[in-house]
Amino acid sequence: MYDTTLRDGTQGEGVSLSAEDKVKIALRLDEMGFQYIEGGWPGSNPKDMEFFQKIQQYSLRNAQVTAFGSTCRPGVEPHEDANINCLLEAGAKIATIFGKCWDFHVTKALNTTLEENLRMVRESVAYLKSKGLMVFFDGEHFFDGYKANADYALSVLKAAVQGGAATVILCDTNGGSMPQEIQRAVTHVVEELPGVELGIHAHNDGEMAVANSIMAVQAGVSQVQGTVNGLGERCGNANLCSIIPNLALKMGYSTIPAENLVYLTELSRYVYELANLNPIANQPFVGESAFAHKGGIHVSALMKEPGTYEHMNPEAVGNVRRVLMSELAGISNLLYKYKELHLDKSSPEGRQVLEKLKNMEHGGYQFEAAEGSLELMLRKAMNGYREPFQLESMRLILEMREENPIHSEAVIKLKVGDQVVHTAAEGNGPVHALDNALRKALETFYPEVAGMRLSDYKVRVLEEKAGTEARVRVLIETGDGKKTWGTVGVSTNIIEASWQALADSMAYGLLKK
Repeated sequence: MYDTTLRDGTQGEGVSLSAEDKVKIALRLDEMGFQYIEGGWPGSNPKDMEFFQKIQQYSLRNAQVTAFGSTCRPGVEPHEDANINCLLEAGAKIATIFGKCWDFHVTKALNTTLEENLRMVRESVAYLKSKGLMVFFDGEHFFDGYKANADYALSVLKAAVQGGAATVILCDTNGGSMPQEIQRAVTHVVEELPGVELGIHAHNDGEMAVANSIMAVQAGVSQVQGTVNGLGERCGNANLCSIIPNLALKMGYSTIPAENLVYLTELSRYVYELANLNPIANQPFVGESAFAHKGGIHVSALMKEPGTYEHMNPEAVGNVRRVLMSELAGISNLLYKYKELHLDKSSPEGRQVLEKLKNMEHGGYQFEAAEGSLELMLRKAMNGYREPFQLESMRLILEMREENPIHSEAVIKLKVGDQVVHTAAEGNGPVHALDNALRKALETFYPEVAGMRLSDYKVRVLEEKAGTEARVRVLIETGDGKKTWGTVGVSTNIIEASWQALADSMAYGLLKK
């Protein structure tokens, strides 16, 4: 497994990693048991050179760091080429250099002859090897070159082998090849280069990068290059978070140590976090929705046998099964999600809540991201739940003057047990003021409220054509430093919808405390 998240992954739009971020990811990849980590292109920017300097301070247990670069330029000897010398300065023991395999690129992009390109590949590999480095050769545009001029594309690979390349990687640089094309080409290369270790580097422009990588393995390659979460230029690179479990769990190949597969989901989310990207929920294997079930018939079958609607055990890659509640839910969804409430299929409370849920979702509620509100509704239906507080009255004061910022103040009266508390608070908006007033009223009775923090607030207009009379849905996410929960409110009045979600968020947090 050859990871190029730190180099090719950072070429993706919106992806930016500091040198320190790259070190953190490299250390995590090493812990996971990846064999190779491509750290960057030291000849292209100071950040990548800084990474190579920083990573030398650590002793990696499993991985070897590789430095990426190109062959020498046309008409230039390797020892005189600045890019080649930067590879030596990086201090890595392995250099991965790319060269052109497509005659079209050689004559048009490099503006040189086919023979000169072969010289550049052969001598660049040989020079780096003479300096004590192991050299991997990336055959850029190999598959496009193979389709256009197979003999020349193969001659480039042979030049790299003549120079002493330890591994020759076949690159689908434009990402447009199909699996059967990959299979035919790799099979031919295996015949032409017996005994040479081969690799695959696929891009995802045709949504085939994972399939093409797996097909290449079946045809004879032993090194797979890709990125965590498929990050990369244009449509991304081959996604190692899909390739690894497919190869290891479904096909019996050795990839990373088997005991580390359970950390794959954690690795995926760690990289998303450092790259400041939102995780893709429906990403196979590691996405939050990868093992999420919504339909009632599906959940009913899952309760009998998970294999009815899951292709594998989610825990094998560190993920979890999730059951969602919506208008598509059946009683089985409730039974699965709330086992501790001891519901059964004949439970009238469960049936009542399910019917109410379907009607509420029809009216604009959405409980997939508001499980806190759903559980409170279920507990209230079972007559065993005591509300921690009740609203008696609420008043909001908004004052806006021409020369002053808007002033928001909330005044609320709550009943807590047999006591009534009346308080007021300000905020930078009406919902913020309401949140502050609610906390102020509750903290005397429930000190744990101080540890709860609203972490997200979303408003969606449900009937756009109704204009300012439209119903709105408010989703609130709250956390206490250990877990988060969602709650929902719907109304034609945004303040009322916000209060519903806000009150549920506090009540649910207190329930779990």
